[in-house]
Amino acid sequence: MELRHLRYFIAVGEEQHYGRAAGRLRVAQPALSRQIQDLEEEIGVKLFERLPRGVKISAAGKSFLEDTRRILQQVNEATLRAGRVARGQSGVLRVGFTESASWQGVVPDSFRRFRQRQPDAELQLHPSASLDQIEAVRSGRLDAGFVFNMAKSDRELDQGPVAIHHLVLAAPKGHPLAKLEKLRLRDMSNVPFVWFPRRQSPAYYDRLMHECFRGGLKTPHIVQEAVDQATMLSLVSCRLGVAFVTEATRWRCPKDVVLLPVTDLNLPLPVALIWRKDNASPLLAKFVAHVQLLPAVRALKTAKRASTTKH
Repeated sequence: MELRHLRYFIAVGEEQHYGRAAGRLRVAQPALSRQIQDLEEEIGVKLFERLPRGVKISAAGKSFLEDTRRILQQVNEATLRAGRVARGQSGVLRVGFTESASWQGVVPDSFRRFRQRQPDAELQLHPSASLDQIEAVRSGRLDAGFVFNMAKSDRELDQGPVAIHHLVLAAPKGHPLAKLEKLRLRDMSNVPFVWFPRRQSPAYYDRLMHECFRGGLKTPHIVQEAVDQATMLSLVSCRLGVAFVTEATRWRCPKDVVLLPVTDLNLPLPVALIWRKDNASPLLAKFVAHVQLLPAVRALKTAKRASTTKH
């Protein structure tokens, strides 16, 4: 049984006349009659009673007509859905992001722009650490992810830089460090710190330790570890210690915590959008294109080109 058999049957069932149905379908009447006979033989029931003028649909035919109309409607809807997915107009896109990067800037802007441009698509958001996102994208559990400190090259993954964050010191209000006119790393030698675990980002952890050592903070006094910046800010608010956080935390900084620039700490933290090179999803391609068109991302690219030209 093929779809054309169902279309032919519906036409004959609605017209109850082979000649009118053949004209409606633009097929020869003998060919149409033969197709209906083949259909009746296949399903094993008579769908029509032959009359001197036209045909009369049988009780079994009426039941079959309702079902075939529903089947063809579902086929048409499935065809439309497949076309929308192929054009990147609908479907599911799974995107990861670090919680701190979602407070302001490129990450929330990209979600907002995507929702506006692709209202029929389902956007599934997965907050997680950068290392977890990289593995999820590599394994196919995520289509894309916004991660910190991505390696410059990866055999399986592609990436596009989207932002650069800088570190500041979060300290409780009234802390002695907040009274210094110029805060330097060496001023924090005996200060309790809230730090992130090395396993969370080994490369960046080591770079930060190196910067601290170079600036005179040779052995930070770490009293507590926390896996995300929201927790670090909460612990600083509890006066458990101070913490290095990204400047983006100002959008969610507790009222009793101040963010202090450190004059000799220059450790930019790049944020990149990553995805598998072999992911052919049209929806992913549109998302990547939307991100690249964001004003902040375009400004970052312009600044990088200008810096390259100067050097």
